[in-house]
Amino acid sequence: MTTRPHVLIAGGGIGGLTAALALLRRGFDVDVFEQAAELREVGAGVQVSANGSRALYALGVGDTLAASSCEASGKEIRLWSTGQAWKLFDLGAESVALYGYPYFTVYRPDLLAALIEGVRREKPDAIHLGTKVAGFRREGERVHLRLEDGSVRSGDALVGADGIHSRIRHGLFGEETAKFTGMIAWRGVIPMERLPAHLSRPVATNWVGPGRHVISYPLRRGELMNFVGIVERSDWLVESWTARGTTEDLAADFNGWHEDVQTLIQAIDTPYKWALMLRGPLPQWTRGRITLLGDACHPTLPMLAQGAVQAIEDGYVLGRALAESNGVKEGLTRYENARRDRTARMVLGSAENARRFHNPELADPAGAQIYVDREWAEDRVRERYDWLFRYQVDTVPV
Repeated sequence: MTTRPHVLIAGGGIGGLTAALALLRRGFDVDVFEQAAELREVGAGVQVSANGSRALYALGVGDTLAASSCEASGKEIRLWSTGQAWKLFDLGAESVALYGYPYFTVYRPDLLAALIEGVRREKPDAIHLGTKVAGFRREGERVHLRLEDGSVRSGDALVGADGIHSRIRHGLFGEETAKFTGMIAWRGVIPMERLPAHLSRPVATNWVGPGRHVISYPLRRGELMNFVGIVERSDWLVESWTARGTTEDLAADFNGWHEDVQTLIQAIDTPYKWALMLRGPLPQWTRGRITLLGDACHPTLPMLAQGAVQAIEDGYVLGRALAESNGVKEGLTRYENARRDRTARMVLGSAENARRFHNPELADPAGAQIYVDREWAEDRVRERYDWLFRYQVDTVPV
């Protein structure tokens, strides 16, 4: 394009800000509309594998993130009852050697802060807080974004990066019914000094057991430990990251599990819980000058640790596709075509991992040994993860 369009982005989360930064660095004018009065993320962790950190370095924020994050030395599987451990794969230097970029475990507020800094460096007034989206309308070659305060902002393209309850998706494709997975997720962040030395290692640990599993990994230079516990339960249907639970309820959900898991739980001040809902990836998420990214079009369960990275990849590829196309419609179509199959495979892979982590064969230690040796054999692990980590946002065809 000879003249860079003005792009409106609904949603100032990880995906929306990545897209904004990718577009601003390519000369587009961008405005981001975020309903929150201040830009802050919930206190939780995310994993940013090499495919995501590659994009962040290309956008000029990789070093900032590295300074506030952790590079876990590896991942391991532990059995719920005995604590027996199996190495899943090495990270650290091996991630850089194999894939060219590090594997970070990141405190979400730190990732958000790095992206905000990058966006404001390119355009100081790009982010508009306290601006909740009410709807949109299309008129010729313009898109008009209507805000709840009654004001209207106009641009050449609109990107819906407004999450699982996306108003932009609803306006494009109508209401979608989410299906409850039969699982709830617990989360908490633990000050590392509360944990014994053997639990404060720079390792991402996946505890697996029948009907539930636990993930833990270090954050913020090793100052914090992230905890996520996923349980098969049918009595909680609230899909909110800010619903508080109790330590007693969380501990009861993992009754009988290894003492290390209970130690982690007891160190959490306030655990939060949310229902895991399933939505199929959209077969189409672009219409004319409007498109979607991240959870707005392909929400995923957290079992593949790619939710944030999906949105980062989307944002980067969107910037490339628009910059390398002749017109907005062509660019948005090329972006969707470049991302559709990969993100659908991510969503399906995450669902498969949910079944793998909770398999009934894990109930008995002898049967668990056979099951883990089979399901986490090196060749099967490579098959599940290598295609994810080798993805190159800066060279993939668009």
